[in-house]
Formats: sequence, structure tokens, C-alpha cells
Amino acid sequence: MSDILGLLFLVLLIVGAFIGLKILSRPQKRTEADFERGVAESTSRLGAGMNALQEALDPAAARAREVQTQLKEGRYAKKKREGKANGEDLNEANEN
Repeated sequence: MSDILGLLFLVLLIVGAFIGLKILSRPQKRTEADFERGVAESTSRLGAGMNALQEALDPAAARAREVQTQLKEGRYAKKKREGKANGEDLNEANEN
């Protein structure tokens, strides 16, 4: 009788472990804001060091990342456009 109880315990243990792992492996539903907040909070020294090393080895990638950030925020090349607009106004004023 104790062999059957031991076998039943092992089967339940294996089934419980399998179900628990299935539950843990399901992806969590997160919004973009949740993801961004988690990324901002989890920056470690190692991650910051790797980012700095990547920027040193590939400056074009660092510039591309900065441009993408500026595009998302809506401020990419804003100063250049404002400068051109002001420059055109100055040229028109000089011609008149």
C-alpha cells in the first residue's frame, strides 16, 4: 500500500510541476507604458557599461538611436527648420 501512495505522490508532484511551469511560461500582458517603465527601472551598471561600449565601437548606431528618440518625441531637426525659416525671413527682409 505504501508503494502505491509513494507512486501517487510522485505522479502528483510531476503533474504539479508541469502545470506550474506552464503557468509561469505564459507571457504577461503588458502595455507599452509598463514595458518602458520596467526598462527604465532595470538599467543596471552592466547594461549601462555595455551601452557605453557599444556607442564607442559603433557611433553611427548611437546616433541612430538618438534620432529615433527624437523622432518619437517630435523634435527631430526642429532647430534646423527654425533656422532655415529665420534665414529665409532675413533674406526676404534684405531684398525689400
